Amino acid sequence: MTDLKTLNSQFGIANHLLFETDPGGLTLVKIDNDFASASIALQGGHVMTWTPHNAEAVIWLSPAAKLAPGKSIRGGVPICWPWFGPHESQTDFPAHGFARTTPWDVVSTTQRDDGATQLVLKLATANFPAQQWPHPTTVQYVVTVGDTLEIELVSQNTGPGAITLGEALHTYFNVSDVREISVDGLDGCHYLDKVDDFTQKQQSGPVTFSSEVDRVYVNTSTDCIIRDPAMSRQIRIAKSGSNSTVVWNPWIEKANKMGDLGDNGYLKMVCVESANADENVVTLQPGEQHTLSVRYSVEQI
Repeated sequence: MTDLKTLNSQFGIANHLLFETDPGGLTLVKIDNDFASASIALQGGHVMTWTPHNAEAVIWLSPAAKLAPGKSIRGGVPICWPWFGPHESQTDFPAHGFARTTPWDVVSTTQRDDGATQLVLKLATANFPAQQWPHPTTVQYVVTVGDTLEIELVSQNTGPGAITLGEALHTYFNVSDVREISVDGLDGCHYLDKVDDFTQKQQSGPVTFSSEVDRVYVNTSTDCIIRDPAMSRQIRIAKSGSNSTVVWNPWIEKANKMGDLGDNGYLKMVCVESANADENVVTLQPGEQHTLSVRYSVEQI
């Protein structure tokens, strides 16, 4: 891994973008521009926080998150790639793939003319576990921090045969109280209810929370909106290249077993994930490229 001095010399932007080491040993990118602050771990390309200035945090990071080499981080925006959930045939492979615990390399950093900051990362093919993913593939991650947070996950098949990818941006959002919010944009969509043995159901009205929710909504590319009256705001999730939306909150029993959500942490977060999962996995022919992109914005209500 490149040392901090070299990273800051090559990619740091004075008074704008800095590389530093967390006490747990992870290398972090710290961004603070005219619009917002953000932090990204190079391990997993993991966006941990995004907070617009003079506003509450939008991306939720657990106060009990464990930042350590080789461990996934609870909260932020974990990258699920190149599969979502458990591997379809190998139960010993890590859930949600290997990208979220693998070091990513810095390609470029830019302070744009509009004042936003862009960070481009790539997953070095040398870091791919060959047994888990023997397919020649490149993957790049573009994070743009401004008055919105924009993320692109770009996969390209560089091998001689077709490949099939599952993927998700497993984003945790900061909310006042999950029992008082709702998620719009999924009315009428079919979903697989993982809490009810993957039974297929149809959404009626907004999604609300009074118990564990773990749902994969399929064949939907529409915006979702998290309405949070107590914060007087709504968070808009506008995506492209994604035909699945995953909505998740573990509720109290599972949260207590997880150990890294913090005291009653499940009440302060909800995951609304832009994904390609289940019947919406992506098949790439040789040379083909696919981009999953999302833009998060905050609107006052």
